[in-house]
Amino acid sequence: MIVMLLVAALSAVAFAYAAYLLTAAARTAQLRPKGEGVVLGAITNFFDTLGIGSFAPSIAWMRLRKIVPDRLIPMTMLAGYILPSLLQGIIFMALLGVRIDPWLILSCVIAMVIGGLFSPPLAARSPVRLIQAIVGVALLVAAFFYTLSNLGLMPAGGDATSLPLGKAAIAVAAHFVFGLLLAFGVGNYAPTLALLSLMGMDPRLAFPIMASAAGFSGAAAAARCMNLMKLDLRLALGLALGAIPAVLVAAFLVKEMPLTTLRWLVVVVVSYAGITLLLAASRTPDLVADDAAEAAVTH
Repeated sequence: MIVMLLVAALSAVAFAYAAYLLTAAARTAQLRPKGEGVVLGAITNFFDTLGIGSFAPSIAWMRLRKIVPDRLIPMTMLAGYILPSLLQGIIFMALLGVRIDPWLILSCVIAMVIGGLFSPPLAARSPVRLIQAIVGVALLVAAFFYTLSNLGLMPAGGDATSLPLGKAAIAVAAHFVFGLLLAFGVGNYAPTLALLSLMGMDPRLAFPIMASAAGFSGAAAAARCMNLMKLDLRLALGLALGAIPAVLVAAFLVKEMPLTTLRWLVVVVVSYAGITLLLAASRTPDLVADDAAEAAVTH
């Protein structure tokens, strides 16, 4: 029952957010999607659906091409990538959600939504570099321990469909933190995949949780971002338009992927995300309150 309600809620939020995004774009005469955004959204969201995440490669490309100012990159991505995240949540929930403890899904989703509501104003007052560095190091540590597990050098789970109370509480608290990090350009896919896999869950079953939590929390955060700052909604629309067909193709690869292959994919995904975040931290200027406030006021 909870899974069915979540699928229905994801669908309703997807339609509501699509209407909100189109209305905002029409109000600012930005209804024509950018072609570069379509291509970028398709490529990054194919791999995003495999758990690699779309934020890190998108940040790298947008900074290289200077498509939008650095301080607006996370918020622009958030506005464009929420629809495909909601679609991923619907697909993974329908395909795999019935195999997971429904209360674990619901608790993680609620925690991340609450964190996502606080994320935009927090990002507007905080330096990005420190957050990226902390999360990058944490992901590399997780990848190291997961590698040891895969090699049989430490105990590993890998087939659980739920978590005991203590671990479940940790997972819920972590999802609140993941929600707080959304507007900093730190996606939740790799951290969620690493955390739940290390706790012994079947890695496939992390996908419904991470996608639905990202969709719900991201919709709330993205709407606040569009109210706080003037974003390039043509780029956001392009990202969303390119991402949707890519998500449909990649989602079914996850369902059919052998568990051993997926376990090693987790190592690659988490290592990649950690390294790219550390590289971003070394190159990202500190974006503090004055910059964000100026963007909000002058736009």
